[in-house]
Amino acid sequence: MTEPLWLTDPMRCMIDPIDADTFFRDYHEKKSLIVKRDDPKRFLDLLSIERIDEIVANRDLRAGQLDMARSEPPVSPDQYTFETGYIDRGGVAEQYRQGATIILPQLHMNDAVLGEFCRNMESLLSCQVQTNIYLTPPHNQGFRTHYDDHDVFVLQVSGEKYWRLYDTPVENPYRGEGFRPEDHPVGEPVEEFVLKAGECAYVPRGLMHDASTHGDEASLHITLGLIVKTWADLMLEAVSEVALNHSAFRRALPVGFAQPDFDRREAEAYFKDLMALVAKDARMDSAMDLFVDTFIRSRMPATSGTVAQFDLPQKPGQSFKLRRFAPWRLAGTEKSVVIITAGGEVHFPLTAEPALHTLLDGGVISRADLADLPDDEALDVLGKLHAFGIITPAGCADKRL
Repeated sequence: MTEPLWLTDPMRCMIDPIDADTFFRDYHEKKSLIVKRDDPKRFLDLLSIERIDEIVANRDLRAGQLDMARSEPPVSPDQYTFETGYIDRGGVAEQYRQGATIILPQLHMNDAVLGEFCRNMESLLSCQVQTNIYLTPPHNQGFRTHYDDHDVFVLQVSGEKYWRLYDTPVENPYRGEGFRPEDHPVGEPVEEFVLKAGECAYVPRGLMHDASTHGDEASLHITLGLIVKTWADLMLEAVSEVALNHSAFRRALPVGFAQPDFDRREAEAYFKDLMALVAKDARMDSAMDLFVDTFIRSRMPATSGTVAQFDLPQKPGQSFKLRRFAPWRLAGTEKSVVIITAGGEVHFPLTAEPALHTLLDGGVISRADLADLPDDEALDVLGKLHAFGIITPAGCADKRL
């Protein structure tokens, strides 16, 4: 059985026939990309309107797990939420009937397919990836013109959406630097297009846009949001590390610095001395290592099959490979070798290091590759690797063990 493209090559699934190198060179954080194609079922493996209907009808959703929006007239939470905080299913259906968009924020946190899609993208991009789902009835618009503070890929699952792109008043806005209508006049669109089922659009942060359904069908799309770390974040961490080693950074600001007649000349000289220390002592590697470890540890591990087949490592002759897109960094101490992975770190005996190198270099390992360890320790190594979602049986699709 052929694996779906979103599972094996999620980037290609979205932007093909544009290749990833071209995208990151010519479009990423620079300009929009609209991928047109005649493949209306391309994203149906990820989601469907029937699946949305099932979620709304059968889950006890709370406020925040489902939102609704309508450009005119606006819809308020009390029109689809009980006083207990639970979602009123009938209210949702009624507001949807009257033109409101159903929004399922962060659905990847509670949906296995979207969760795996996001984890795979996170592994490729080294950033947090999230989903917001939008189902808009025909002839309606959920949001007024705005820009997002993070880059997004828009995957049109079904129906069509008419998009208008405008200017970019803020290039690469900070996270939380939201759109302010009073400060950012919209003006005329610079690009207009219809996104059809199976097509994808990339909209960089800061680019103003709006969209409404097109045609007589409801529009369902997945917004894939990229929550990135910036060079500013890295620089702040590097400066913080310098400050740990130089007490001059930790001195109080001059007494009376807020007074109207405060003379800043000495403060300016002191500031320049501190900046010289930053230029001399700041190191990218230590700050980057911290970001790498923090990113990997904060990911959600992929553990499909580890409970149902908990005893798989004990089967004679069973071989394993690295689970596709599993995040990892190899570290160690004097007493153990460590794999930093999604959720934390896993320790192994030093004698397991050759087999771990084989695994992480793309090879296949089995009990025989741990022959230098007592049998119970060897099985414990394989058991840990399996339990924490680092390995999967060799010769099997990663998703379905």
